[in-house]
Amino acid sequence: MYKESFTIPCSIIRGGTSKGVYFLESSLPTPGPRRDQVILEAFGSPDLRQIDGLGGANSLTSKVCIISPSLRYDADVDYTFGQVSVDHAKIDWRGNCGNLTAGVGIFAVSHNLLKVSEPITVVRIYNTNTDKIIHAAYPVRDGAVLSDGDYSIHGVPGTGSKIKIDFYNPAGSITKKLLPTGNAKDTITLEDGSSYTVSIVDAGNPVVFLSAKEIGLTGTELPTEVENMPDILKKIEAIRSIAAEIIGIVPDHKQATSISPAYPKIGFVSPPQDYYNPDGIFISKENIDITARLASMQKMHRAYMITGAVCTGAASKIKGTLVHEMMSERAKNCDTLTIGHPYGPMEVSTDFQNNIVIKSSVYRTARKILDGIVYIPYSRITV
Repeated sequence: MYKESFTIPCSIIRGGTSKGVYFLESSLPTPGPRRDQVILEAFGSPDLRQIDGLGGANSLTSKVCIISPSLRYDADVDYTFGQVSVDHAKIDWRGNCGNLTAGVGIFAVSHNLLKVSEPITVVRIYNTNTDKIIHAAYPVRDGAVLSDGDYSIHGVPGTGSKIKIDFYNPAGSITKKLLPTGNAKDTITLEDGSSYTVSIVDAGNPVVFLSAKEIGLTGTELPTEVENMPDILKKIEAIRSIAAEIIGIVPDHKQATSISPAYPKIGFVSPPQDYYNPDGIFISKENIDITARLASMQKMHRAYMITGAVCTGAASKIKGTLVHEMMSERAKNCDTLTIGHPYGPMEVSTDFQNNIVIKSSVYRTARKILDGIVYIPYSRITV
């Protein structure tokens, strides 16, 4: 029988404030250009609307997760994450997405990749991108992960079941060091001669932290406001690019946007401040320990990356970083940091002992949206 398309089973799962397409590794070609091309076609990239694929035309909704049974003694499943570019034919495989980690167990349980126990199943996940172990705990009934619950997270409508995610030994995800430069603070000088203080920390994913005030912002700006400031976006990307060269992610900062658009992440922090979120809800400075915003793929993140939260929590434990200097005194005396991101407060707990991040923990909700088949025309696969 004549067939004009590949047919590949997949699931669409919302994990935290992101949404991704999940595949069994056995359903895809082996890693390499052919697999990348298949995934790009599945997402409809490159195209700003991703109109001919499953992507959502935003970095938060253009993500792929590849899952397989693990051969490791300390993991149930292997999980590979890819940031699929919307407007370029590129997938960045360097780092992890903490939000979509919340969906890994849902996918794994539904595909019978591990033994399920009630009322809680802990899925031991090996993230191949960062060479790290993550545990995600799910409420389970009758062999299935429960999606309904009364827990809510800022940036996602409604409520869901509460999923605890523990990132073990998250430091050095890409650079192999908690402080890639060895310093709590560094100075980056741009080609126009302007200089900026940065703290570069690598836990979960590497993040370049800036002072909101130093780059001409208050720190309470919402993502849409910053994206209407082209000069600020250009400055942020220029700083990120130089940082990428400094920590060895790219050989030349001029290539950072094309070679490594997703890593390191970058953002700006400021002391706790009052602000209104995108829904017009008042966020009181009394309920947060630091005000923070992050950017990904040259655009502002609408909420806050989980790996970014892990990194912010780690930075809060290191004296001399911008995060430590700007956070509340309350947070300096406890393990939990409450981050004031664009939609509201988010907690991250950090077990920091002898200058080592033992574990970082966050809570998320997640649910499966679709099980189905994606069709990839044979004519579009050229490698």
